[in-house]
Amino acid sequence: MSTAVEVTGFVLCVAAWLLSGMALANDYWKVSSFSGSVITSARQYENLWHSCAESSTGITNCRDFESMLSLSAYMQACRALMIISMILGLIGVIASIMGLKCTKISSSADDTKAKMATTSGAIYILSGLCVLTAVSWYASRVVQDFNNPFPLTARPVHRYEFGAGLYMGWGAAGLSMVGGAFLCCSFRRTMKGSANGGYYDKRSQGQVYRAAAASEASKAFV
Repeated sequence: MSTAVEVTGFVLCVAAWLLSGMALANDYWKVSSFSGSVITSARQYENLWHSCAESSTGITNCRDFESMLSLSAYMQACRALMIISMILGLIGVIASIMGLKCTKISSSADDTKAKMATTSGAIYILSGLCVLTAVSWYASRVVQDFNNPFPLTARPVHRYEFGAGLYMGWGAAGLSMVGGAFLCCSFRRTMKGSANGGYYDKRSQGQVYRAAAASEASKAFV
């Protein structure tokens, strides 16, 4: 297993974890669309935590979603998935640092470090799946509301499109799963170590046999 592949996977996973945090804090998960709208002087945008309105003069007013019970089920699920993803990412960072071949933290046994690196890779893949599920679920609701089949009077005042936060989440999910797959390649180290068994120097074999032959020759001479 190449150390460069492990380090590359680690860097990708850390970048994905940071990008997930940025996506979670980003205000623009969905932004108001001006398609078919006469009023373009104001813009609205939302994320998982609050809704904001920005006027043409640059004044922004935000309203937090105060009661969690008043939120729809998909919003609560997206919040939970993103928070779980951040926790898993933190655990993965710690485990991957301890499992890299180029670090001297924790056990120095190559087999143990390979198992830790593989475990961290699996954690990162799970973290990426959580982000991907949350972002895609939120995006599907945005599309559903945008393509509301009911008459115009039954639609919300504003229709929304994808915001930067969703694209950041998709990018973070992709990086996390790719980096996790690189770290999971450390499993080959454990398989190689189990197949080869302990280390045995071939040169020592010749020395043992030569010593035994010399001993037998001395006995015959006596």
